[in-house]
Order: sequence, then C-alpha cells, then structure tokens
Amino acid sequence: MAEYDSVSKDLIQTYPKDFIRLTLERDDVQVLDILDTEQNTVNTRHADSLIRVHIAGQEALIHHEFQTTDDPSMPLRMAGYVIRAIERHDLPIYSSIIYLRRSAGRRDPGYYIQDFLGRRVLIEYTVIRLSEIEGQDIIDGGPSGLFPFVPLMKRPVGIDSEAWLHHCVDAANALPVDESIKVDILGKLMILGGLEYDPTLINRILLQEGLMDAIMRESSFAQYIKQLGIEQGREEGIEQGIGQGIEQGGRQRAIEDILEVLEIRFDMSEAHPLSTRIAAIDDLQHLKQLLRAAIQVPNIEAFQRVLDA
Repeated sequence: MAEYDSVSKDLIQTYPKDFIRLTLERDDVQVLDILDTEQNTVNTRHADSLIRVHIAGQEALIHHEFQTTDDPSMPLRMAGYVIRAIERHDLPIYSSIIYLRRSAGRRDPGYYIQDFLGRRVLIEYTVIRLSEIEGQDIIDGGPSGLFPFVPLMKRPVGIDSEAWLHHCVDAANALPVDESIKVDILGKLMILGGLEYDPTLINRILLQEGLMDAIMRESSFAQYIKQLGIEQGREEGIEQGIGQGIEQGGRQRAIEDILEVLEIRFDMSEAHPLSTRIAAIDDLQHLKQLLRAAIQVPNIEAFQRVLDA
C-alpha cells in the first residue's frame, strides 16, 4: 500500500488547508509549517502528517493519519503519535485518522483509554471514513487536495460504481486549473481509485477519455505504472490488452499480452518453457489473473509460482 500512502501524504503537504477544513470543519486556521514527522521509536514508526498552525489565538499541531485497512492496534498507535508529538513540540494537538477503503474503520472507537488502579488515561481522535463523505460535494466545491479521493467517497443515489468513476474522471478533467495540475490530480485520482476499482476498468476509462498519454508523460501515475514494471516505451500494447483485449474476451490477445509483459519486465524469451505453458491455457479468467500477476510480481520465479498454483 506504499503508493497510496505516498500519494495521500503528498496531497496533504500540497493542500494542507483542505484537509484541515475536512477534519476541523473551520476555515480560521493559518498554516505555519509542515513538520518533519520522523519520530525516534523502537519500530521507527512515523506519523503521516503533522502541521503546525495558528488557531483560536494560539499555536497548535494538526495530525493526520491515513489508513487502508482495519488494525485493532490503531487506538494505541494514535495515542503514541499524539504523546510523542506533544513531547517533541510542546504544543496542543488535534488528531485525526482518515480511512481510505470503503470497508475500513468501522470498528475504530476514536479513542484510546486506559483505566488502572484509579488512574485514567484518555486520548481522543477524530475518525473519518471517506465512504461516508458525499463525493459530489467535493466535486461541486472545485479544485482541492481532496479531489483525487472522490472515487472512494459516497456516490449519489442511482449511480453505480463504474459510472461514478467515469463521472469523477470527467469532473477532474474539467477543472479550471493549469494543465500540469489537472494531469497530476487525474494521475493521483487513478492511483487512489485502485483501492476500490479493478485496474482494467481504470485503464479502460483512461483510454476512452484520451487521457492516458498525458498522464503517463506528466503525472505521478507514470511512476506508479513504472513501479509495476511496465516500461513507457511499450505501454500501448499492454494498455490495450488490459483495457480492451481481455475485456472483449480475446484469449489469443490475452496470451500475447502476458508474454509481452514478461518479456518487458524479466527479459523472458519466446523459447522459455513458460511461454508454451501459457499458450496452452484456454480459461480466459485464468489468463486475466495471470496478466495481473505478470504486472505485479517481483520476479519470474514468483510468476511461475502463481502459474503452478
């Protein structure tokens, strides 16, 4: 989940007031500094975002954490972040956790409590689940650091998930901002969208909207794709295979695309024994799974283990 974490942190550092407005629901906050979040702990665990602000007549800290999954230890972790931040900066703190996945955070109580021998320790924080925020409200509000998160938010009644993703892309593409900013927002939107949507759908929408080339050239989405091992000079065939060929049920096209990805990523030749095995597969669903594996696995041995499973 490192790519989602990196994108979220980059957005909050670029648009801190938008996230403060989300968590505090007030506009009278002056951002003074984005602080270094490194904390010296045994596990070298770092807070995601720590912002020094001026609010209500005094300096304070605004702390945000991003989380994609449920973690029973989250209250204790949040308490640790809060205590260490207070110790290091000697300032009051307002702490929040933002759950990105639709299924995450339902059991987070929003506090850590310890009651022992009459001594009570209580640390509270705000729990925000993006799936409970009206995504259309963010779209209607115009450009903001929250815009790339709208595919993960609550969609309007009567709109299914695929139509909602299309709508989010169209809205981002219509933003009245410089082209470089728009492309970066779109790229981050598509990365974060990967938390809830199939990559084949994301790629297909990019192709249909004619946005793939610009995003691959100019945004952080390009780096995300490269991290999956796809070289930019060979993108078109792979994109078409993921976004169109497999969706159309083309077994032969799927086989060709798997072999092409393996050639690009691992320099696998046509004479490799795996090529023959892949070419003999008739199950289209199995081929789809193998294509995703070819894009994501770290080496050819890992791919062979998937094939053997």
